[in-house]
Amino acid sequence: MNRSIISAEVLPFLGRFGALVLATLIVDVFLHLLGLAWVGRYLGIPGTLLILLSFFYSMRKRKLIAIGRPKTLLRMHEVFTWLGALMILVHAGIHVYAILPWLALIALLVTVLSGMTGEYLLERGRRHLAAKRAEQAAAGLAPVAVEQEVFWDTVTVDAMKQWRTVHFPITLAFGVLGLAHILSILVFWQWR
Repeated sequence: MNRSIISAEVLPFLGRFGALVLATLIVDVFLHLLGLAWVGRYLGIPGTLLILLSFFYSMRKRKLIAIGRPKTLLRMHEVFTWLGALMILVHAGIHVYAILPWLALIALLVTVLSGMTGEYLLERGRRHLAAKRAEQAAAGLAPVAVEQEVFWDTVTVDAMKQWRTVHFPITLAFGVLGLAHILSILVFWQWR
């Protein structure tokens, strides 16, 4: 195992986030080619509903609800958030004309990135680091030498542990900005 955490975990993670961006572009282009660009305008509603449904995991984790298995709810959280983010990104497209939707969109992207960091990188990084330590120890290196060998991987994992300090407040900011965007749409909608 000569690969670092960056090549083994960070690059695939970036590929997964890139897949979200690419899927957004493909769906948006597809809708435009079919003359259905107007559909994107309404994808914010089901996208928001999916993201709201994904919060069952957070509520279960904090013991606010007792239903559901945590592992199943976590998977649901991941899938619903990814699909909801995809729909909201298509909804936003390149047609955002005001500052509030841009701020909500940026908060959404940071929320998705920080959530993926926790879900994807941290657990895999920990496993990679443990396997690398075990491999070095099995090769006969002294504990001090093992720690020197895995120093940068340890620093990387320690930095990734800070993901919750970003994820929770930015999720809250996204919620507030998204709600403000929805309320502004309801207030300024042409109801005729």
